[in-house]
Amino acid sequence: MIKYAILGLLHYTDMHGYRIKEHIERNFGHMWSINYGQIYPNLKKLYDDGLISMKEVNQNGEKGPPRKLYSITEKGKEDFMAWLNTSPEKPMLLRDPFLMRFVFFGFGDTQRSIEIIDDQIKRYQKELARRKKNLTRWETSGIHVRLIADLGANLNEMVLEWLIRCRKEILKDAEMKNEVTQGKKRRAVV
Repeated sequence: MIKYAILGLLHYTDMHGYRIKEHIERNFGHMWSINYGQIYPNLKKLYDDGLISMKEVNQNGEKGPPRKLYSITEKGKEDFMAWLNTSPEKPMLLRDPFLMRFVFFGFGDTQRSIEIIDDQIKRYQKELARRKKNLTRWETSGIHVRLIADLGANLNEMVLEWLIRCRKEILKDAEMKNEVTQGKKRRAVV
């Protein structure tokens, strides 16, 4: 998938590796995450396969080695179009380490679970504000980019609402369990 994300981004403009990673994280974070350990080996393979070209560009006024600027080749465009015209391999999956932890919160400390949920709520609130701000920017980027940006904002809102509901229900459940425990203690004393 990273291969085609890179090829797709290079359709817009030439980019260096850091910019590709930054763009994927900022704009496609709701679909998957990526790290430098994935970007540069993929760029090398795409280059070796003739799907992208690379030129070194001096950094204006900055010290250090020249940056490698990548461009898509005609062969890369053909490969990308072949991929684009096939059906997706798998349905959309939601992979989130928080969700794996959430499943097992019942075995842990309720207060700590609430703290973790609160952190997630803050993250999603911050991300939603960023996404909504960017929606106007994406309005002029074509219908497909606008619609995927809209999906990201909608998914973000949905998860945020779910987190808030979970927080309330977990606290209510803990309160009910506490009342039951207190009732048993009072009956045991009598």
